[in-house]
Amino acid sequence: MKIRSDIIRIYQSVHTWTGITSGLVLFIAFFAGALTMFKAPITEWAIPADTHLPQVELNEYDTLIQQAAAAHKNVFKGFTVSLEENQSPLFWYEQGGGRGISLNSVILSASLNEHGEVYSSVSEQNVLGDLIDQLHRTAGIPGKVGHEDLGVVIMGIASALYFVALVSGVIFLLPTLVKSFFSLRQKKGASRFWLDTHNLLGITSLPFHLIIAWTVVVFAFHDIIYDGLDYIYGDEPMFQRGGQSSDVYPLSALPPMSSFIQKVNETTTGYRVKQLSFSNLDTERASVRIDVAGEGVLQRTADSDVILMHPFTQQVTYSTLSSDENGGYWPLVKSLFALHFGNFAGTFGRWVYFFLGLMGAALFYTGNLLWLEKRRKKQAVQSTSNAVMANLTVGVCVGSMLGVAATLLSSKWMYIFGQPVNQSYLWVYFTVFLLALAYSFLKGAARSAIHLQLLLSLCCACIPVTTLISLVLPAVSWRLTASNLWIEATACIFAYVFFKGALKIRARALRGEKNSIWYIKDASVDSPSASGKIVTE
Repeated sequence: MKIRSDIIRIYQSVHTWTGITSGLVLFIAFFAGALTMFKAPITEWAIPADTHLPQVELNEYDTLIQQAAAAHKNVFKGFTVSLEENQSPLFWYEQGGGRGISLNSVILSASLNEHGEVYSSVSEQNVLGDLIDQLHRTAGIPGKVGHEDLGVVIMGIASALYFVALVSGVIFLLPTLVKSFFSLRQKKGASRFWLDTHNLLGITSLPFHLIIAWTVVVFAFHDIIYDGLDYIYGDEPMFQRGGQSSDVYPLSALPPMSSFIQKVNETTTGYRVKQLSFSNLDTERASVRIDVAGEGVLQRTADSDVILMHPFTQQVTYSTLSSDENGGYWPLVKSLFALHFGNFAGTFGRWVYFFLGLMGAALFYTGNLLWLEKRRKKQAVQSTSNAVMANLTVGVCVGSMLGVAATLLSSKWMYIFGQPVNQSYLWVYFTVFLLALAYSFLKGAARSAIHLQLLLSLCCACIPVTTLISLVLPAVSWRLTASNLWIEATACIFAYVFFKGALKIRARALRGEKNSIWYIKDASVDSPSASGKIVTE
């Protein structure tokens, strides 16, 4: 396919500058987004086994709720009934709660003993998975714009640029696509190798990237979109909700839990109830949110669909399940969420999205490397802009991964030493991230890339080591499940990958081109010793 050279240059310029201006925050979003595919298992891995109380039989939930309400007044405000084996059968907030992430939330869990009597335990709510998801949504950028996170707005803008970069990249790549698609020309210099890698990553996962870019823009600016639709709908509400009762009911009038399960089974096919979250039971705004999960179906949230009912009348007020009442637009809206969350193909689909997320992060990293290589001058001292971008690339990309790894590593130690886990997560991540960023500017891109990747490899390797140590400590007990073991195994794989990456960068730094920002001028600083180990400052 032939395209005029001047058009190619225009699209190449558009691709370069849209990519370089959004690449760093998108790297964080994609790396953290890959981890959020397993948000629930990561949180479960971080929580001691005795945090959750044993499950009860379905016919025992009603007794449990009434006994818990008699002993604890906060049950009247709201509680959650869980049917999942890895959660307590009944829990509620003694402190905090509500929408969003609350770092100080305290949960009281309840179950029945062998005599049918209620007993409870208090624990701090662990939001490790939610914090990683927040990092995915905001790239760790703090602040608010109205009621929306500033980071979400910035991610929306970055994703719009990212969409432009995708389209322009495909256009200027078309003339050479067939010839160089699967070529990885390592012997033709670093610039050619990174270009081939970048193109291969981008083209093979192009549909995924287009979906993510478009859906993030919709998520970030949904309020603006809805405000624009007001001109079409006028005073007619866009989302129909069922009528609300104005009566206040006593808790004793709550129908049996089995009736809620039966109601869901009558109105759905192929779904199972995960949990029922009751709220405002002592007011006229009483409601229950029922999370239902299906296999191989598009789901509205990350891992479930939602049905809202009045808890006493059991009138359905809202549902994310596709139906005629939701209108013809609803399948489109739901598909946007499901395609972004990757929840439509079970565990296999989550692993596919996990690897696609990592490929996306690698796409932005290689894009920055290409920019740096193309602007490298044939002189000993490189331009300030090149050096700054190189330091930012290493500091932000490796620093964010190091921050997440250090947070995961610290999690079980926080429980062992009795520290407040959620605030500690924030302190660990941002401290490590900012120190890594500062170190990259202090030592330069080449040295910091070596040292930070070695430290990242060490952190990943220490995660399973910490688990082994924690298993023999009597103070805190931990559960071992298949998902937990996958986390440990994945940490070991990451440890190996980052260690090999550090060695590759070190080899180039010592023996590469002398006019590169990746070259270490003072070879003695990071030269191999007689024993073959790395000697650092």
